[in-house]
Amino acid sequence: MEKAKCMLPLILIALLVYIEPAYSQVSISLPRIEIGGEDTNKSSDSQDVDLSSGTQLLLLFTALSLAPAFLLMVTSFTRIVIVLSIVRTAMSMHQTPPNQVIIGMALFLTFFVMAPTWQQVNSDAIQPYMAGEIHYKVAIEKGSKPVRDFMFRQTEEKDLALMTQMARLEKPKNKSEVPTYVLIPAFIVSELSMAFRMGFMLFIPFIVIDMVIASILMSMGMMMLPPVMISLPFKILLFVMADGWHLVIRSLVTGFN
Repeated sequence: MEKAKCMLPLILIALLVYIEPAYSQVSISLPRIEIGGEDTNKSSDSQDVDLSSGTQLLLLFTALSLAPAFLLMVTSFTRIVIVLSIVRTAMSMHQTPPNQVIIGMALFLTFFVMAPTWQQVNSDAIQPYMAGEIHYKVAIEKGSKPVRDFMFRQTEEKDLALMTQMARLEKPKNKSEVPTYVLIPAFIVSELSMAFRMGFMLFIPFIVIDMVIASILMSMGMMMLPPVMISLPFKILLFVMADGWHLVIRSLVTGFN
């Protein structure tokens, strides 16, 4: 009898990678939804145990509810959305572009940056597992490797050392000895640090414009006129003339290579 695997294997692989210490001692098959009746000829001494459909649905909904967190925390989304928000704040335009545009741009840039990683996960883990060529544990191991490699490239050694020390683990000899639950927070801290460093550099030219405009207004005795109202057009003009969005997006994308 044919079985339909209607699930999101990529999300489950990411979920199981993070909670690998909890499932490493359990021998069950990766949850799937079966369409059709039970196979009465199935061997009772099988090493894998199929979960009930209710449990499978519960696991699927749990994975889907955790998917946004993984999208935010183990990809380039954090750095991108923070930098874009700082650009908007530096120009003193708190509602332009609106939040929907900032989030949408950050999402599509994240898809662009992470495309090679997800393609490798798909070719090395998801497709072989869906074809029944490898066991789910092998799929998890192969699927986690590209994601871990991406995080290692963006994680600073001091942040990784901090998390390793706080976890009270021995100093790892190589990358394979670093647990995923230690790597993820170290990666997040590194991303936050890089985002704020980039944001500081973006703030400098706009602060200079604010200082110049404020000095001119004070020298003219126009202290009651808000400097932001006068400096905003000059900020927009500087940003447009420098092709600011092109420079910001290029810096963000090339920073992950």
